Amino acid sequence: MGGTEHLTVQREGATLVLTLNRPEAKNALSLPMLVGLYDGWLAADADDAIRSVVLTGAGGAFCAGMDLKALAAGGGMAGEQYRDRMKADPDLHWKAMLRHHRPRKPVIAAVEGHCVAGGTEILQGTDIRVAAESATFGLFEVRRGLFPIGGSTVRLARQVPRTHALEMLLTGRPYTAREAERIGLIGHVVPDGGALKKALEIAELINANGPLAVEAVKACVYETAELPEAEGLALELERGWPIFDTADAKEGSTAFAEKRPAVFRRR
Repeated sequence: MGGTEHLTVQREGATLVLTLNRPEAKNALSLPMLVGLYDGWLAADADDAIRSVVLTGAGGAFCAGMDLKALAAGGGMAGEQYRDRMKADPDLHWKAMLRHHRPRKPVIAAVEGHCVAGGTEILQGTDIRVAAESATFGLFEVRRGLFPIGGSTVRLARQVPRTHALEMLLTGRPYTAREAERIGLIGHVVPDGGALKKALEIAELINANGPLAVEAVKACVYETAELPEAEGLALELERGWPIFDTADAKEGSTAFAEKRPAVFRRR
């Protein structure tokens, strides 16, 4: 369903799986891939039957960053329709990379192999992160005299301790999956080949919950992240109280009392 020549889109139950699909280039970002990613985020949010999204890569890699050669050539192999989309929305590539676009649905990253440069920047826009044992992370931009402009100088130090963020940003060195887990960049390390399976298991746990509650909780976590505690707690009440008045909340309580799985209907 959907997708572009460099991105495949599949449904796994209530989960939408977006797969970066340029294995010959370690899934380096191309214009078709960026357009497909942005369309995927929009499709997930527009479909009430989708309750979570998994982002992964084909061929044993996640993403090796931007395809600088193709972009320098004006989009390289990209068809005119992709270039037209980018011209129509000059911000599309940033939205695709989750720099300043946040899907309503939870996004889980399933990382195998290389997740570097732009790959590590996209990773910071995801909510839950799983990595294979041999996965590699890193922001290599300074090694090439470049700047990690996909949000890392702002977001990374908010997600991991500042000393680790600055070391990653300023040294440009690669990090193993275990190092990334130790500093808090990822949450799970699994055997090679198992990242997608683990991500889908987490997605299934999320999918079983009340979707209105899940989306409100996610929104509240991000909206209150930089607020003083008192303001954050006030916003939590604004977000949280309406959930208690939903039919889904009543169904959850009834299902618990009746010792059966809840059937949530997003209302």
